[in-house]
Amino acid sequence: MFIDKTRPFLVKAGKGGNGALSFLHIKSNEFGGPDGGNGGRGGSIIVRAVHDQSTLIAYSHVKKVVAEDGEKGQKKKMYGRAAKNVYLDVPVGTVIFEVNGEERTFLADLSKEGQEFVVAKGGRGGRGNACFTTSVIQAPKIAENGLPGQERMITFELKLLADVGLVGMPSVGKSTLLSVISKAKPEIGDYPFTTITPNLGVTYLDDGSSFVVADLPGLIEGASQGKGLGLQFLRHIERCRVIVHMLDMTSEDPLHDFEVINNELGSYGFNLLKRPMLVVCSKVEDEETEAKYLEVKKALEGKYDVLPISAILHDKVNVMLYKIKDLLNEASYFPLYEEKDQDVKVYDAHLDLKEEFNIERVKPHHFRIYGERIERTYSLINLTSDEGILKLLSILRNLRVDDKLKELGAVDGDTVTLCDFEFDYYE
Repeated sequence: MFIDKTRPFLVKAGKGGNGALSFLHIKSNEFGGPDGGNGGRGGSIIVRAVHDQSTLIAYSHVKKVVAEDGEKGQKKKMYGRAAKNVYLDVPVGTVIFEVNGEERTFLADLSKEGQEFVVAKGGRGGRGNACFTTSVIQAPKIAENGLPGQERMITFELKLLADVGLVGMPSVGKSTLLSVISKAKPEIGDYPFTTITPNLGVTYLDDGSSFVVADLPGLIEGASQGKGLGLQFLRHIERCRVIVHMLDMTSEDPLHDFEVINNELGSYGFNLLKRPMLVVCSKVEDEETEAKYLEVKKALEGKYDVLPISAILHDKVNVMLYKIKDLLNEASYFPLYEEKDQDVKVYDAHLDLKEEFNIERVKPHHFRIYGERIERTYSLINLTSDEGILKLLSILRNLRVDDKLKELGAVDGDTVTLCDFEFDYYE
């Protein structure tokens, strides 16, 4: 079964292992000191493009992919074991999107064999108390928790890798032509929509050159809005560098058919009409079809190259193939999506407090502290010891959280929460 799109599913990377809080106790070393090791990194989830898959059927019923957590640190300064990464193998040509409600955000286009993208990064392991030893603090009783792994909803879309795309109305002869110019064996019939899944074929020319051709299901008026099989399979033409627009010379009005399909290609977007297009008049096998071909050629002369063929009779097929080769040599590459530059973060010792944290009044006498930076710092602190709690309160004090609470009208005895930690405010 050809599956080229998945439902959104959850990917959740592993949490980093907690750092150990431990002290060396052996008979031969009376003053062993802290020896808590660091936790291991949580497993990441990585999508990898491979050539031995041609469909996304393996992910058609997937609802969640979860990586393992890293192991916690051990005594004697032993590190916890890092969790193994989870690899999701997909066909080459798969595009990854992040899903947030009705919105989709482009993440990566895996268009090359072996290309990888980390969709969920594992959390780093926390540091053990051995890392906090200083000349002043000889026996630290604090250790860090591991950071949580990244979590997001994603979906896959497969967009076939083909150099040339055959488009046209249903039953114009696309499948027949593909079977003639390659070893592909698409279903062929004398009724509309014989092709219900895209077919790929490799064409080899006598001069040793070759290219990949995609036979796409027939389009109809309104295809770019989802009518017929339009939206389901138009995505597979997005990568094609050359478009071969096939017209059936036994049709009542081939020029009208041409305008209908071109309008749908333009409405779909992705610069489809900016790509080189060869107009191929098929089924030119008698005087009547020859006359229609000459009419089409006269109407499109100067705008497009127009060639007549008969796939059944193998007439002028080689002329068409070498013309396609010439167009491919001149064709530009059109990226599917604009690659976004990664934001470069510059450290500033005088950060605005708004970048560190925010405070909101939840209800009378109840305040909540939130913000990515302060929540990340909180998740690292192990609150199972008094030293850990004191460290957290010291960080809040250094950030002048008390001053901000006072500005917001907090009074003695008010409740303040940070994630799942709760304390009372006193001036």
